[in-house]
Amino acid sequence: QVRLVESGGGLVQAGDSLRLSCTESGRTLITYSMAWFRQTPGKEREFVAGLTRFAGTPYYVDSVKGRFTISRDNADKTLTLQMNSLKSEDTGLYYCAPRTGGGPWDYANTRQYDFWGQGTPVTVSS
Repeated sequence: QVRLVESGGGLVQAGDSLRLSCTESGRTLITYSMAWFRQTPGKEREFVAGLTRFAGTPYYVDSVKGRFTISRDNADKTLTLQMNSLKSEDTGLYYCAPRTGGGPWDYANTRQYDFWGQGTPVTVSS
């Protein structure tokens, strides 16, 4: 059975950095289009960053552009989110998810993703 395990979250101060990892066991879903989302209590899950399958083109929500970098290591089956210059509004539970379906990728649409990991918490204190 395929599993995605997120790790790397923690409690940091504003301006600090964190590196999140999403590691897959089982199939090689990491090679598909992948995304990071985050969620805070009472709010919908929000797209943060995505990476296309073949070209590896990254996409970011405007609020993290220039601060976050998404990358992938297919050999290690790991998706990474490098987060720099963290702000209090980056606080949330961060999830990774694969998208194996075809057609146009509406990357902010949670219904386009196959399943989710358990999430890793990020708390940024100001």
